[in-house]
Amino acid sequence: MSDEHIHQSFETRAIHAGNTADPLTGAVVPPIYQVSTYKQDGVGGLRGGYEYSRSANPTRTALEENLAALEGGRRGLAFASGLAAEDCLLRTLLAPGDHVVIPNDAYGGTFRLFAKVVQRWGVDFSVADTSDVESVRGAVNDRTKAIWVETPSNPLLGITDIPAVAAVARAAGAKLVVDNTFASPYLQQPLALGADVVVHSLTKYMGGHSDVVGGALVTADEALGEELAYHQNAMGAVAGPFDSWIVLRGIKTLAVRMDRHSENATKVAEMLTQHPKVTQVLYPGLPEHPGHEIAAKQMKSFGGMISFRVAGGEEAAVAVCNRAKLFTLGESLGGVESLIEHPGRMTHASVAGSALEVPADLVRLSVGIENVEDLLADLRQALG
Repeated sequence: MSDEHIHQSFETRAIHAGNTADPLTGAVVPPIYQVSTYKQDGVGGLRGGYEYSRSANPTRTALEENLAALEGGRRGLAFASGLAAEDCLLRTLLAPGDHVVIPNDAYGGTFRLFAKVVQRWGVDFSVADTSDVESVRGAVNDRTKAIWVETPSNPLLGITDIPAVAAVARAAGAKLVVDNTFASPYLQQPLALGADVVVHSLTKYMGGHSDVVGGALVTADEALGEELAYHQNAMGAVAGPFDSWIVLRGIKTLAVRMDRHSENATKVAEMLTQHPKVTQVLYPGLPEHPGHEIAAKQMKSFGGMISFRVAGGEEAAVAVCNRAKLFTLGESLGGVESLIEHPGRMTHASVAGSALEVPADLVRLSVGIENVEDLLADLRQALG
């Protein structure tokens, strides 16, 4: 993060970090440098260090500087997707024979990456309940090089005590990786709480409009950032200039959007707790949520994601998803529009039969920024 942004508020950094006026025209929005290669002033005479857009691109640089500033990190890196970012991180940190602790409640794509790709490379993993520090400690062994955390988690909205798990990681000589996608840096700053690396799917709240796919890594350590940048270039799954520009545009309104997402989700969660056809509501903003007190300490507010369980089992849950009208039935999350899905048959189908299998009666909501009364009315009719 540039020193000029250290003392600025989040909202100011979101708009200004990395967003330097174009030196040629004075344009206040960074241009889309839709270019593959750059003219050199003699052999090796690079202008601004740019030679080829896989290695670096000015639009992507603007985004990466912005990401580092928002997370309070030393280096930010933007990728073609969240899973591309995860893949680069794992291949940077790990070697055959190493071990990782992963959550028992993780995004299905992350589990698939570990179980079907990384494990074939000779890296082992153990599953732990990361909301229980002793469960994490018990899963660590002398080969553990990383502890992977999602908080809030996907899709059960579990909360991990980041400082406590960071202490476990330090004692083991391992890196703590926190997927901050559900919270966004506006609501939670894992690096300040002891994490080593933050992962984002930029597709979600950072982009915020369901119109881009991207991923990011932000690290607290400059040396690790350089190592990740080397692998990013060597592996090549970088964010393109147009996608980088779209995410930069979305980030400028991140704070105001997250305030509305959180406000709406709180009202939706409160309604669901009173509905006779809902057996359980999973939202860290509810006082009865087991992670509520920890979430209140390490988050600004509680975000826009809610999961709930439906009386009547799997078919009843699927029927709720199918009856929703304003809530769009679809995968992904974090856009301005509200989404509804059945994790067991959709985003988390890849974890069926594993320790990460989700309840069949579970419905997940990404609560958007529409008028909340309209959202409540749609859920009431969907529940019947």
